[in-house]
Amino acid sequence: MIKRFSSPFFILKKRHFLAGSLVISLCLNSGFTVASDFAFETIGVTAPQEEVKGKVSSGGAALAGATVTVKEDPSRATSTNESGDFAINAKVGETLVFTAIGHDPKEIEVAGPTMNVELFSNLENIDEVVVTGYSTQKKGEISASIVSLDQKQLKDVKSPNVSNLLQGKVSGVDVVGTGRPGQQANVRIRGRSSLSSGTNPLWVVDGVIMHGVPNINPNDIENISVLKDAAATTQYGSRGTNGVIVVTTKRALREGEGVFSVNLSSGVSKFNQGNFKLMDSQQLWDFYQTFPNQKDIDPNVTDEVLGTNYDWMENGIKAGAVNDFAASYMGKTERTSVYASANYYGEKGSIKGYDYERLTGRFNVDHKLTDRITFKPKLNASYTTYLNKEHSLYDMMLNLPWDNPFNADGSVKNPQDESADFVWFGRDHRNYLYDRQYNYGKGQTFDMQGNFDFSYRISDRFTFESMNNLTYYNQTTMSYADPKSNAGRNEKGTIEQFSDKRITRFFNQMLKYDETFGKHKVSGFAAYEYSDYTYSSLNATGKGIAPGSEILGNAASVLNFGGTKNDYSFQSGILQGTYAYDNRYNLMASFRVDGSSRFGKNNQYGAFYSVSGAWNIHNEEFFNVPAINLFRLKASYGGVGNVPTYYYSSYGTYRLDAQYNGDPAAIQKNFQNANVSWEKSYDANVGLELGFLNRINLSVDLYHKNTSGLLYYVEFPSTAGWEGYWLNIGGLRNKGVEVALNGSVFGPESPFQWDLGFNVAHNNNRITSLNNDQDIPKGNQRFSVGHDVESWYMRKWAGVNPENGDPQWEAIDPETGEVTLTSNYNDAALQFVGAATPKFQGGFNSAMSYKGFNLNASFAYQNGGMTYNTAREWFDSDGAYASYNQLIFMDGWSRWSPENPNATHPRAEYNNTSLSNKVSSRYLESTNFLRLRNVTLGYTFSENLVNRLKLKGLNVYVSGDNLWTSTKFSGLDPEAAILGNDNSADKAGGGDATSQYPAPKRLIFGLNLTF
Repeated sequence: MIKRFSSPFFILKKRHFLAGSLVISLCLNSGFTVASDFAFETIGVTAPQEEVKGKVSSGGAALAGATVTVKEDPSRATSTNESGDFAINAKVGETLVFTAIGHDPKEIEVAGPTMNVELFSNLENIDEVVVTGYSTQKKGEISASIVSLDQKQLKDVKSPNVSNLLQGKVSGVDVVGTGRPGQQANVRIRGRSSLSSGTNPLWVVDGVIMHGVPNINPNDIENISVLKDAAATTQYGSRGTNGVIVVTTKRALREGEGVFSVNLSSGVSKFNQGNFKLMDSQQLWDFYQTFPNQKDIDPNVTDEVLGTNYDWMENGIKAGAVNDFAASYMGKTERTSVYASANYYGEKGSIKGYDYERLTGRFNVDHKLTDRITFKPKLNASYTTYLNKEHSLYDMMLNLPWDNPFNADGSVKNPQDESADFVWFGRDHRNYLYDRQYNYGKGQTFDMQGNFDFSYRISDRFTFESMNNLTYYNQTTMSYADPKSNAGRNEKGTIEQFSDKRITRFFNQMLKYDETFGKHKVSGFAAYEYSDYTYSSLNATGKGIAPGSEILGNAASVLNFGGTKNDYSFQSGILQGTYAYDNRYNLMASFRVDGSSRFGKNNQYGAFYSVSGAWNIHNEEFFNVPAINLFRLKASYGGVGNVPTYYYSSYGTYRLDAQYNGDPAAIQKNFQNANVSWEKSYDANVGLELGFLNRINLSVDLYHKNTSGLLYYVEFPSTAGWEGYWLNIGGLRNKGVEVALNGSVFGPESPFQWDLGFNVAHNNNRITSLNNDQDIPKGNQRFSVGHDVESWYMRKWAGVNPENGDPQWEAIDPETGEVTLTSNYNDAALQFVGAATPKFQGGFNSAMSYKGFNLNASFAYQNGGMTYNTAREWFDSDGAYASYNQLIFMDGWSRWSPENPNATHPRAEYNNTSLSNKVSSRYLESTNFLRLRNVTLGYTFSENLVNRLKLKGLNVYVSGDNLWTSTKFSGLDPEAAILGNDNSADKAGGGDATSQYPAPKRLIFGLNLTF
């Protein structure tokens, strides 16, 4: 190779200078060329290398883990810390390349010692790594239905519960919660696929299968992956039939300086009354005047009642304080990575009298003991307390404004005191405030999870992963009823104490394989897994106590006592393999065998499998559409299982809590059925992913899920001796479509960024078979072939008879099927009148950023579900419950009168006996809503100011939750009403909307500091 020198300015290394000076001089003055392998080197006269410092951000927030590389010398590279800071040796004129997962790369020429860079989000980065369960995959290799959310997407709503963070963010994932501090939300993925077994998804934290929803600090979460179809969940076998939610907690990934962060937020929660408005004193009096049977009204009800106008609802609610204080440390050396955090969360309920507090701590360590062995211990602990002197929401609704709960001297009235010299107008003579001044409950929960994990790198291809977890849960609660209270008077005061303990163990030993050769990539694992669970509880109630005593042993005698113990275990073998070719074709297959102690020997083991594939069409040579940067097709099929909620379903069991002549006695409970088997669901999924202009991304999934062998507890007649037995009785089907659309309004070069996202899901549910095709009653609902699993079954309301104002229902001739109208409730026909299952649900979001400012908003919505508003039986009763307070009519409602014959409400009478307020579709209401789930305005301060304050990062924000809801539901909160009064995890959809705790409106101010 020949090099021509065009400049006389160069420097020779010392060892070459003397020997070569004459030759070089001649060449330079004659224009001759010099061979490049001549024994000397040239160094251009340029500026020396200096340390360049700066910060990388995205959307106004610091971007950790971004890679910074000198383009001219790729060996010089570094990455940003948690605060987005970096430092690298480079000289003026060189180019720095900035890259980060999920962002477009950027190149900037060095012009000075400092440099701040904004990277723009690439909404669909095909190389992003996603946690898919026991392993990780690049997005471009995933063939199953999996959605991943990073920490930025999870930080909007203020809640101590991880389940609440998912509301409205993932298509096909329905999250329903209430406003009680600390209460977990109910999560359902792709509809309900069981009659009586669990319908909540499986939760996995750092690879460990949890018992229920994990009690962890949301600030510790790095990302959440939602596994929806069988291809994704088969690796969890019978544990994954309702979907899987995989939580990955934080750990330091990049070497560098340790980062200490403090996050402080404080605010208030306000009771959200929705459309539920009760009458005041004058309105109730006016209502009484409309009763045609005035002579039947309590003679104490005179116009003197207008002298009292007490607002029971206003008295029982308040602005509750919310405080969330968190601190964390993250650091990594060549051999050790550490993440440690502590958090305090405290909230006072928006209904007076309920205080919730939680302390959590986490310690994650990865230590490279040798080049082959890495230890990965983890410890997470939480301590939760509550004090319950909560006002009764039900009593706040029913009590009349004519009743003042306080005497003139400020003492609390007791309407049940026979010597009282006042009139109490409310029917039940209930002033809950009297007992509330004495009685209370409180509890403490300690929950700890410890991991002793390690990995051994056998070779470049094989790695052995060992996961070993122990969890310990202990709860103690106490309930106190003072001798002076109405609740404690008969027993001269009571003290009840309850304690329970839960221990779970989880072991997974896995051999992983990973190899790339040419265009081929093969990976997989084989694993053995074992887990078990033991639970015990003890409770006792003593009576006859000294006022103020909380010690059970101080009670004069035992009123009752009890206790229980149960356990179960699983063991499993798992195989999974993946294959990828040339970033175009991807295949995955999984197989799992589960053994469960909940079944007898006949059916103790079940086998589950799945296969899936994906095709990256955009990487094909023949595909040349510049506007489309992503075009993927994927398909999957597989089977998963489910187990009964009862731990001993196959076995004959007895209750031993009875006695005969003072000796222990056994009572028959569960009848033996050795043939009880797994519920099995077979799921097909087809998906399409499209990306346009590197700014707009669309994903569509179609699924069809058939479940057979539905588990149900069949009750025997009371004369049978046994209570009942478990049986596989039928099947049901869920099918639906899920759509997610995301995009950036402006290109990456714009200083103003605006990202928008939308998701919607539709699910159709049908029962396909039942035992002998016989319907199964379930309260106001009914299981029936061809109907939704949450179908309402009751009398159908037919409105008001315009001639006389009588209520009307449909009557059906059992022989001819002819439909007529009747005003006799008992002649009306029971029939299917709707379903609790929503037809559509989802959410949408907006994220704006300009320089240091960011404004984010998220919405959630639901359409098509029905709930039974039981509260209206009492508070919209047409006079049947005249001594309860009554609802103010919603817009469009009206009462019948001869002048208003076409009304929505029948004529009212004092102590109405028309049965117009009894169970019928009259009180079935739509749960449709659109809710502004959260809006947050934040500002990240400039680096100049931050440096002057000797900080690494500073951000402030104000955030609002549930500030606006659009709904026609007449109760407090349509979302809370979906749960019904039964908050058990597997019974959501019951729809009894009497006194559910509504999600509060919340305003939070926050400060984030990084040192």
